[in-house]
Amino acid sequence: MQIINGKSGWIEVICGPMFSGKSEELIKRLRRAQIAKRRVQIFKHGMDSRYDATSIVSHSQMSLPGVAISDINDLLKLVDDRTELVAIDEGQFFSDDILSVTNKLANQGKRIIVAGLDMDYIGNPFGPMPKLMCSAEYVSKQLAICMSCGDPANFTQRLTTATEQVVVGADETYEARCRLHFEPPEESLLETSRNAEKANG
Repeated sequence: MQIINGKSGWIEVICGPMFSGKSEELIKRLRRAQIAKRRVQIFKHGMDSRYDATSIVSHSQMSLPGVAISDINDLLKLVDDRTELVAIDEGQFFSDDILSVTNKLANQGKRIIVAGLDMDYIGNPFGPMPKLMCSAEYVSKQLAICMSCGDPANFTQRLTTATEQVVVGADETYEARCRLHFEPPEESLLETSRNAEKANG
């Protein structure tokens, strides 16, 4: 990937299904920046504590220490003026405010990298990720390996009957699937979930 030279900032998005190496690719880019002696700050959503409460950790156990936050607007207070690269993992969990926050930081001349799922377990766009992909200078679409046939996998198959959009888990809850073997939940099941949410809301 060719990177812009000069003092302008930009946004990079690393997206794809679970088990596609998004966090691993993010860590790789961060380590290269650290070798180049760039000032780096790393953040992730506090909801993801599967492997560590604050560090970003790939499924292959690569890791880098970071800071867990829940409100993306906190970045504007936490990012040091001298920071050159800001990394955000699990971007799909943040509010749409991530669009204005990342653009503001990029306009200040910083390199921003956001990693996250682009689709949820139904196969629908996930959170702010699609809009981020539109505003980013660079988008890397990662593919996993289908656990049913070994072909390239673009979808995340949920293995439980949970119907909430956000259910944090790893290989006991999800697996990667290709288009042929992806089985989104039945519409009747989703409609039951929606009706239950309305009744509780």
